[in-house]
Amino acid sequence: MNGAESLVRTLIKGGVDVCFANPGTSEMHFVGALDRVEGMRCVLGLFEGVCSGAADGYYRMTDKPASTLLHLGPGLANAAANLHNAKKAGSGIVNIVGEHALYHIQYDTPLTADIEGIARPFSHWVKTSPTSKTVAGDGALAIQAARVAPGQISTLILPADTAWGEAEGVADTPDTPGPKGPTSDAVVASAKALRSGNASMLFLGGRALRAKGLELAGKIAAKTGCRVQAAGGTARIERGAGRVQTLRLHFVIETAQEQLKGVTNMVLVGAKAPAAFFAYPGKPSVLTPQGCETTVLCPVEGDPLASLEALAAELGALNEKPAGVAQAGRPEKPTGKFTLDGLGKALGATLPEGAIVVDESVTTGRGFFPFSAGAPPHDWLNNMGGSIGFGTPCAVGAAVACPNRKVIAMVGDGSAMYTIQSLWTMAREGLDVCVMIFSNREYKILYSQLDSVGVPNPGPRAIDMLTLGRPAIDFAGMAKSLGMPSVQVHNLEELTTQLSNAMSQRGPFLIDVVM
Repeated sequence: MNGAESLVRTLIKGGVDVCFANPGTSEMHFVGALDRVEGMRCVLGLFEGVCSGAADGYYRMTDKPASTLLHLGPGLANAAANLHNAKKAGSGIVNIVGEHALYHIQYDTPLTADIEGIARPFSHWVKTSPTSKTVAGDGALAIQAARVAPGQISTLILPADTAWGEAEGVADTPDTPGPKGPTSDAVVASAKALRSGNASMLFLGGRALRAKGLELAGKIAAKTGCRVQAAGGTARIERGAGRVQTLRLHFVIETAQEQLKGVTNMVLVGAKAPAAFFAYPGKPSVLTPQGCETTVLCPVEGDPLASLEALAAELGALNEKPAGVAQAGRPEKPTGKFTLDGLGKALGATLPEGAIVVDESVTTGRGFFPFSAGAPPHDWLNNMGGSIGFGTPCAVGAAVACPNRKVIAMVGDGSAMYTIQSLWTMAREGLDVCVMIFSNREYKILYSQLDSVGVPNPGPRAIDMLTLGRPAIDFAGMAKSLGMPSVQVHNLEELTTQLSNAMSQRGPFLIDVVM
């Protein structure tokens, strides 16, 4: 076998059996190996950012890495924005990046680039595999690195001659050490901090926001009276009826400060201390109230479930009935013109059990949580890194990971245009994804940002750079051209009808919400 085949067989043996690919010339031997070797599902994306975003979504729903296949330095650069999001979310990914044959690099042909340099800001582990004899072992190390808690980005660069040369076999993936549990000192200090009652807060991120972590947090809240708060950026929250409910920390500084008001003791579990998304003139970067003391029970790379269990045991809370459990209930189906609350109610009224909501609705969806708190159990995925173009690729990966669950992608119209190619992948793969695009015909979030940074009375040129209505984008028509059934809706009655239809059947479907 050649080096490419030894790498593919190593990936499959190591449990990496999905490849989100956008290949080019230098990767043809890897493509040939994918054809010869059984066991790898290959999903084609028409832009590298679709591939990296899909790998992110896949990891969030499986807790195991997929691979990407990217074409040289420019292909990796195209994938970088969603690799940034994946890195912030703690998603494990194995990037396979093609490279010129090593002896050819010296000629500085058009696609020659510093691939390792491009990879480092978005990767935890980077290596160029020098020979076909060693590439299997390098692949095994890449898998091992991707599995490091909470999940890491590995980038393995595959020169063409490494791929086509003769290999020696398949490598076993070394064991990856599990995340570290809490120290006894951290548990005791956290218990002391939370005994101050309503003035204390559990601040949760990462896997602390899975159902088990939230249940333990609810037990601790019942015992101590503390508040439970999710971080602003969350990779995955398990929500819905029967689960402990919590709100994410709000994007707007003043609203976030109100959520944290009065807290004197904050215990961090899988999350960093809250900070503003951006700096603004005259506004704070640190959002914890003045004088609030923070205690780290579990760092981002730690084991949040073991930490919460140890804390609950220390507090004598393991047998408590969790506080804040959401009761089953849905809002009435809304009617009339579009409002932000009405949109949230439409989703809450139609969300099916087991749904996966991928949220890149930016300004539109900030207030949706309360309307779906009592919906059947579901998962909610948010953009952790802030680089837009995350939503529909992440939905691709989530749908590949969980083919028997409905995926709902909520995307702003500006964000949708970054990775619109993902609609084609949904259609090609027959993925069970309902895409909702909120078409307000503008970068609406930036209007508030102008005011927040102190830009007074923006003129016509400034406003023109924030508008998307000249010409208006026909997302329903675009989706149909990419093979995806679609419809436009213009009021809440039409929206709830189309959402109900989409939830009752399988396959890709797009709703263009013309606001």
